[in-house]
Amino acid sequence: MILPIRAFGDPVLRKVGKDIDKDYPGLQELIDNMFETMYSANGIGLAAPQIGLDLRLFVIDVTPLADDEDYEDIKDELADFKKVFINATILEESGEEWKFNEGCLSIPDVREDVKRKGTIVIEYYDENFVKHTETFSDIRARVIQHEYDHIEGVLFTDHLSVLKKKLVKGKLTKISQGEVSISYKMRFPK
Repeated sequence: MILPIRAFGDPVLRKVGKDIDKDYPGLQELIDNMFETMYSANGIGLAAPQIGLDLRLFVIDVTPLADDEDYEDIKDELADFKKVFINATILEESGEEWKFNEGCLSIPDVREDVKRKGTIVIEYYDENFVKHTETFSDIRARVIQHEYDHIEGVLFTDHLSVLKKKLVKGKLTKISQGEVSISYKMRFPK
């Protein structure tokens, strides 16, 4: 089932997510719905707060990037990188900061350069509640950091300079007031 994606201005996007356990009601259905919603919106990541749930859960599928010539050198790593992250905690961020032009399904039509560290170590549970501690780099780390921010109540626009924030303020106001046209199902805050 495709779920409505919450838009900038919705208070749930600012909440720190709560941990869940393996007995969370309808967990597999929720995960399936999150993937379906993400694919419907042409996204590569989606966090529970974006569908109105203040939970520490996000899904990622960067496999479409395997065909992008910009990622030719990591094509094999991207080709099967579809994951569920439950109760995730980033333990370490390291390496050079690098800029990347980020966007967000909850903030349509806004894209800006965001600096993030190149490598992360993250601890999380998968959809079977098997615990993992893994290190990721490159675009995989970037997407994880972006989605992880969502479960911490942080948006990519929070990482912008004061000047950049002023430049996008008008667009953000229009989004929060429901004055944007998008091709996927969205719920605007009331």
